[in-house]
Amino acid sequence: MNLFDPYNRFNLANSITFANVACGVIALYFVTQKEFLIAIILAWIAGALDIADGKVARKYKLSTEFGVQLDSFADFLSFVIMPAFLLFYSLDIQSKFATFLIGTIFIYYIISGLRRLVEFNLKTDAGSVDKFFTGVPTPLGAILLWILYLLHHSFNLISSPWIIALLTALIAWSLNSKIKIPHP
Repeated sequence: MNLFDPYNRFNLANSITFANVACGVIALYFVTQKEFLIAIILAWIAGALDIADGKVARKYKLSTEFGVQLDSFADFLSFVIMPAFLLFYSLDIQSKFATFLIGTIFIYYIISGLRRLVEFNLKTDAGSVDKFFTGVPTPLGAILLWILYLLHHSFNLISSPWIIALLTALIAWSLNSKIKIPHP
Protein backbone atom coordinates (compact mmCIF):
# COMPACT_ATOMS: atom_id res chain seq x y z
CA MET A 1 0.00 0.00 0.00
CA ASN A 2 1.59 3.26 -1.18
CA LEU A 3 0.67 6.21 1.06
CA PHE A 4 1.79 8.62 -1.67
CA ASP A 5 -0.30 7.18 -4.52
CA PRO A 6 -3.13 9.66 -5.19
CA TYR A 7 -5.42 6.84 -6.38
CA ASN A 8 -4.93 4.74 -3.27
CA ARG A 9 -8.13 5.35 -1.27
CA PHE A 10 -6.05 5.08 1.90
CA ASN A 11 -3.23 7.41 0.85
CA LEU A 12 -1.75 9.67 3.52
CA ALA A 13 -4.15 12.59 2.97
CA ASN A 14 -7.24 10.35 2.89
CA SER A 15 -6.04 8.46 5.98
CA ILE A 16 -5.85 11.76 7.85
CA THR A 17 -9.39 12.53 6.68
CA PHE A 18 -10.58 9.10 7.88
CA ALA A 19 -9.09 9.95 11.28
CA ASN A 20 -11.15 13.17 11.19
CA VAL A 21 -14.27 11.04 10.55
CA ALA A 22 -13.36 8.77 13.46
CA CYS A 23 -13.00 11.78 15.78
CA GLY A 24 -16.41 13.07 14.67
CA VAL A 25 -18.13 9.74 15.29
CA ILE A 26 -16.50 9.29 18.70
CA ALA A 27 -17.36 12.90 19.60
CA LEU A 28 -21.02 12.20 18.77
CA TYR A 29 -20.93 9.24 21.14
CA PHE A 30 -19.63 11.49 23.93
CA VAL A 31 -22.36 14.06 23.19
CA THR A 32 -24.97 11.34 23.75
CA GLN A 33 -23.27 10.56 27.07
CA LYS A 34 -23.33 14.28 27.98
CA GLU A 35 -19.52 14.28 28.13
CA PHE A 36 -19.36 17.59 26.30
CA LEU A 37 -15.76 18.51 27.11
CA ILE A 38 -14.43 15.26 25.63
CA ALA A 39 -16.63 15.79 22.55
CA ILE A 40 -15.25 19.31 22.12
CA ILE A 41 -11.66 18.12 22.43
CA LEU A 42 -12.29 15.45 19.79
CA ALA A 43 -13.90 18.06 17.52
CA TRP A 44 -10.83 20.30 17.83
CA ILE A 45 -8.62 17.33 16.97
CA ALA A 46 -10.88 16.77 13.94
CA GLY A 47 -10.29 20.42 13.03
CA ALA A 48 -6.53 19.99 13.18
CA LEU A 49 -6.83 16.87 11.03
CA ASP A 50 -8.96 18.80 8.52
CA ILE A 51 -6.20 21.38 8.15
CA ALA A 52 -3.53 18.69 7.93
CA ASP A 53 -5.25 16.58 5.25
CA GLY A 54 -5.47 19.52 2.86
CA LYS A 55 -1.86 20.55 3.41
CA VAL A 56 -0.66 16.96 2.92
CA ALA A 57 -2.82 16.50 -0.19
CA ARG A 58 -1.41 19.66 -1.79
CA LYS A 59 2.20 19.07 -0.73
CA TYR A 60 2.33 15.48 -2.00
CA LYS A 61 -0.06 15.97 -4.94
CA LEU A 62 -2.62 13.56 -3.48
CA SER A 63 -5.70 15.64 -4.36
CA THR A 64 -8.38 13.61 -6.13
CA GLU A 65 -12.12 13.84 -6.56
CA PHE A 66 -12.44 11.00 -4.03
CA GLY A 67 -10.45 13.04 -1.51
CA VAL A 68 -12.58 16.14 -2.11
CA GLN A 69 -15.78 14.16 -1.49
CA LEU A 70 -14.31 12.38 1.54
CA ASP A 71 -13.18 15.70 3.03
CA SER A 72 -16.67 17.14 2.67
CA PHE A 73 -18.20 14.09 4.33
CA ALA A 74 -15.75 14.50 7.22
CA ASP A 75 -16.63 18.21 7.42
CA PHE A 76 -20.34 17.37 7.46
CA LEU A 77 -19.89 14.95 10.32
CA SER A 78 -17.33 16.85 12.41
CA PHE A 79 -18.30 20.48 11.70
CA VAL A 80 -22.01 20.34 10.99
CA ILE A 81 -23.68 17.40 12.74
CA MET A 82 -21.44 17.14 15.80
CA PRO A 83 -21.48 20.81 16.91
CA ALA A 84 -25.23 21.06 16.25
CA PHE A 85 -25.84 17.96 18.38
CA LEU A 86 -23.45 19.25 21.05
CA LEU A 87 -25.21 22.58 21.37
CA PHE A 88 -28.74 21.16 21.12
CA TYR A 89 -28.15 18.35 23.63
CA SER A 90 -26.51 20.75 26.07
CA LEU A 91 -29.55 23.06 26.22
CA ASP A 92 -32.03 22.78 29.06
CA ILE A 93 -35.28 23.00 27.10
CA GLN A 94 -38.36 22.86 29.30
CA SER A 95 -41.19 21.71 27.03
CA LYS A 96 -41.76 19.25 24.21
CA PHE A 97 -43.12 22.06 22.02
CA ALA A 98 -39.97 24.17 22.59
CA THR A 99 -37.82 21.09 21.96
CA PHE A 100 -39.60 20.58 18.64
CA LEU A 101 -39.23 24.21 17.53
CA ILE A 102 -35.63 24.59 18.65
CA GLY A 103 -34.83 21.15 17.21
CA THR A 104 -36.25 22.31 13.88
CA ILE A 105 -33.81 25.24 13.89
CA PHE A 106 -30.92 22.86 14.49
CA ILE A 107 -32.15 20.68 11.61
CA TYR A 108 -32.13 23.87 9.50
CA TYR A 109 -28.47 24.35 10.52
CA ILE A 110 -27.61 20.76 9.51
CA ILE A 111 -29.40 21.05 6.16
CA SER A 112 -27.72 24.42 5.53
CA GLY A 113 -24.32 22.90 6.27
CA LEU A 114 -24.98 19.98 3.94
CA ARG A 115 -26.16 22.32 1.18
CA ARG A 116 -23.05 24.46 1.59
CA LEU A 117 -20.75 21.45 1.30
CA VAL A 118 -22.54 20.10 -1.78
CA GLU A 119 -22.44 23.53 -3.46
CA PHE A 120 -18.75 23.86 -2.57
CA ASN A 121 -17.98 20.45 -4.10
CA LEU A 122 -19.84 21.31 -7.29
CA LYS A 123 -17.68 24.42 -7.72
CA THR A 124 -14.32 22.96 -6.66
CA ASP A 125 -11.73 21.11 -8.71
CA ALA A 126 -9.44 18.65 -6.93
CA GLY A 127 -6.27 20.42 -5.87
CA SER A 128 -7.52 23.98 -6.46
CA VAL A 129 -7.89 26.58 -3.72
CA ASP A 130 -9.81 29.83 -4.18
CA LYS A 131 -8.72 33.05 -2.46
CA PHE A 132 -12.14 33.48 -0.83
CA PHE A 133 -14.95 31.29 0.43
CA THR A 134 -18.43 32.49 -0.48
CA GLY A 135 -20.47 31.98 2.65
CA VAL A 136 -19.17 30.92 6.03
CA PRO A 137 -17.18 27.66 5.76
CA THR A 138 -18.52 24.80 7.88
CA PRO A 139 -15.47 24.68 10.20
CA LEU A 140 -16.05 28.37 11.00
CA GLY A 141 -19.77 27.65 11.50
CA ALA A 142 -18.76 24.95 13.98
CA ILE A 143 -16.50 27.39 15.83
CA LEU A 144 -19.39 29.86 16.05
CA LEU A 145 -21.63 27.14 17.55
CA TRP A 146 -18.87 26.26 20.05
CA ILE A 147 -18.68 29.95 20.99
CA LEU A 148 -22.44 29.89 21.63
CA TYR A 149 -21.90 26.79 23.77
CA LEU A 150 -19.24 28.64 25.79
CA LEU A 151 -21.34 31.79 26.12
CA HIS A 152 -24.23 29.68 27.40
CA HIS A 153 -22.47 27.16 29.64
CA SER A 154 -19.13 28.62 30.70
CA PHE A 155 -19.80 32.34 30.88
CA ASN A 156 -23.60 32.34 31.43
CA LEU A 157 -23.92 35.29 29.04
CA ILE A 158 -26.77 33.72 27.07
CA SER A 159 -29.25 31.93 29.28
CA SER A 160 -32.17 31.46 26.91
CA PRO A 161 -32.31 28.44 24.58
CA TRP A 162 -34.43 30.65 22.29
CA ILE A 163 -31.61 33.16 21.84
CA ILE A 164 -29.20 30.29 21.17
CA ALA A 165 -31.66 28.95 18.58
CA LEU A 166 -32.03 32.38 16.94
CA LEU A 167 -28.24 32.80 16.71
CA THR A 168 -27.94 29.24 15.36
CA ALA A 169 -30.46 30.12 12.64
CA LEU A 170 -28.36 33.20 11.76
CA ILE A 171 -25.21 31.06 11.53
CA ALA A 172 -27.11 28.53 9.40
CA TRP A 173 -28.16 31.32 7.03
CA SER A 174 -24.55 32.60 6.84
CA LEU A 175 -23.28 29.22 5.59
CA ASN A 176 -24.96 29.81 2.22
CA SER A 177 -24.80 33.60 2.17
CA LYS A 178 -22.80 35.82 -0.19
CA ILE A 179 -20.39 36.77 2.62
CA LYS A 180 -16.76 36.60 1.41
CA ILE A 181 -14.33 34.90 3.83
CA PRO A 182 -10.59 34.88 2.98
CA HIS A 183 -9.17 31.39 2.46
CA PRO A 184 -6.15 30.85 4.73
